[in-house]
Amino acid sequence: MITENRRDWHPARWLRILLPAVLLIIWLGAASFGGPTFGKLSSVSSNDQAAFLPASAESTEVNTWQQKFTDSQAIPALIVFASDSALSPAQLADLSTLAPKFAAVNGVQLPVSPATSSVTGPIPSKDGKAVQFIVPISDTNDVNTVVSDLRAVAATAASPSLAAYVTGPAGLTADLVNAFGGIDGILLLVAAGAVFLILLLVYRSIVLPFLVLLTSIFALSAAILFVYAFASWGWIKLSGQSQGILSILVIGAATDYSLLLVARFRESLHHVESKWAAINRAWRAAWEPIAASGATVIIALLCLLFSDLNSNKSLGPIAAIGIVFALLSSLTLLPVLLVLFGRAAFWPFRPKVDSLHGQAHSTVALTVHGLEGITGLWKRVGTLISYRPRATWAIALLVLLACGAGIVQLQANGVPQSEVILTASQAVDGQKVSAQHFPSGSGSPVVVVADQGKAEAVLAAATATQGISSASIYVGNVRPGTDAAPVVREGKVIINAVLSSEPDSQAAEQVVRSLRQDLPAVDQGVLVGGVTAIALDTNTTAQSDLVKIIPIVLLVILLILMLLLRSIVAPVLLVASVVISYVAALGVSAVVFNHVFHFSGADAAVPLFGFVFLVALGVDYNIFLMTRVREESLRIGTRPGILRGLGMTGSVITSAGVVLAATFAALAVIPILFLAQIAFIVAFGVLLDTVIVRSLLVPALSYDIGRAIWWPSKLSHQPLNGEIR
Repeated sequence: MITENRRDWHPARWLRILLPAVLLIIWLGAASFGGPTFGKLSSVSSNDQAAFLPASAESTEVNTWQQKFTDSQAIPALIVFASDSALSPAQLADLSTLAPKFAAVNGVQLPVSPATSSVTGPIPSKDGKAVQFIVPISDTNDVNTVVSDLRAVAATAASPSLAAYVTGPAGLTADLVNAFGGIDGILLLVAAGAVFLILLLVYRSIVLPFLVLLTSIFALSAAILFVYAFASWGWIKLSGQSQGILSILVIGAATDYSLLLVARFRESLHHVESKWAAINRAWRAAWEPIAASGATVIIALLCLLFSDLNSNKSLGPIAAIGIVFALLSSLTLLPVLLVLFGRAAFWPFRPKVDSLHGQAHSTVALTVHGLEGITGLWKRVGTLISYRPRATWAIALLVLLACGAGIVQLQANGVPQSEVILTASQAVDGQKVSAQHFPSGSGSPVVVVADQGKAEAVLAAATATQGISSASIYVGNVRPGTDAAPVVREGKVIINAVLSSEPDSQAAEQVVRSLRQDLPAVDQGVLVGGVTAIALDTNTTAQSDLVKIIPIVLLVILLILMLLLRSIVAPVLLVASVVISYVAALGVSAVVFNHVFHFSGADAAVPLFGFVFLVALGVDYNIFLMTRVREESLRIGTRPGILRGLGMTGSVITSAGVVLAATFAALAVIPILFLAQIAFIVAFGVLLDTVIVRSLLVPALSYDIGRAIWWPSKLSHQPLNGEIR
């Protein structure tokens, strides 16, 4: 047994009381201010796709021109009434009375003059079975409320034989906001509940799960405080998806870092009697891998600042803020909580000081060198690696490559907006009904900005384009039948081209490509935008970001690992392993998305987000493993050090992986396609990385290579303790 002495830990009595008290007060203050702010994040959050496009995008330029023509940020709602039979004159008369009622809803754009009308309609369909109203909503910050009021008005005219729908861009936006509604409560409860249950099963302790969860929640509260401030000041753009990812990332990362410190603390309690000495030993042993892991994730996330898509660019600092506080809470708040509770944190299985560690080397003859004192699963895995290292890593690699073969099935070129919401949506249903009776793109036309002198030629060329059902020059919000001249701003006019296909379809995007290719021959300065063009530009930008950001992230992580491990070979090996793990996770995910969930595709940003999270977080576990391996290698040699490092970290890293997978899986409770796909990719990828890459591939390959993994450091050529080269 090792007893406490002055070298272990001998602070002044006042410091033992003052330092924990100050840290606890700081974190309590952060939680007391940050906690209530959580419910306010939605007020500074935007899900407007156009707001996240770069300023250089053609769609962004068109949006700027549109504001000059309308002096508003109106977003159209399409209100459709449809029947199985032709509408009677009496029904049409009753429906015509709804226009002023829709116009009177608070938030609907006001007419520019008494001679104009903000609401267009009722417009009858050619088959006589439906009518539609186009209602511009000016209060884009509260679209959900306005759409809800419009639906209430529409419901007064609906009947069993006449269905009413509020759809269009405004309707879809409102349903999207409702789908994100669970982020403020349900997501956090599910994630915290999953973490608590896993910790309870792993540690069989009542107290410890609360301490770890408290560390995570306090970290999230502090992060939210800063994110809310930055978003309200306009420094960052917060969206529903980044808000959800922030919560999951902070809880998962803080729990992972906490588990590493807890494992070291429990290990130290077997060595020393004093809880102060134990926390000192644990903190000194854990801070470097925790700090390195946190720094790796933070810098990898900040690489998203190189993105041209503002949604990606904003997620970088938002998520990085979360990791910063996850790191700080695990290294400051958790040590205070552990030292306050001491061995009681592990009740009812309190660790006792024993002589196990002192006797570890006496059993060398009975076991593989490096596995002394290791029992159970990790002893068997270590023994397998020691006897069959090459076969172990080769089989693991083949499994990963087989999983990665499915990546050719990944269709990450965007999905129709109508399929983004996974639950029932009146807007989605209404869009399908509208497409049966009207030109599919009537509520979301392609917007063309052209020179006034070439407007007629551009109009003729647009009308002649395949996929355009009609086109007209914008004359303002005048009453139907009123003669009016085209609205001109700075020598430009706007042409609204109605698509014959649904505006969120691949066919509609192809029409936009055709217009952008053909119209410049008529007017060199023509611009093509609108809802369909926004989706097209978003997908194109996201795909270019993938090619640009992946090399930057890999280079940054490689450099960090080189500094941490003082080696070149080991970092290259680790980076290659997480890339293979990412490809394998993406391959399996593609097969599952296509053949199990039957998704029509994936958001173009999914591969990039999956890469950043899986690579950064996957490296975390390799950092936890290899820092312990290096520590043991300095003491007993590389090959025994690999086996001992694996045995000593196996349980804690596996637990951390399961926790992180469970927290990301919780994203699936939010019925948004993007979040559901990210949830599956990251959860499955983390488990794959934990079970195969970190447990078999990396240690077996490292064992097979031997001391050369530390090249060019001295450890690569200095035999230790009689180790055979």
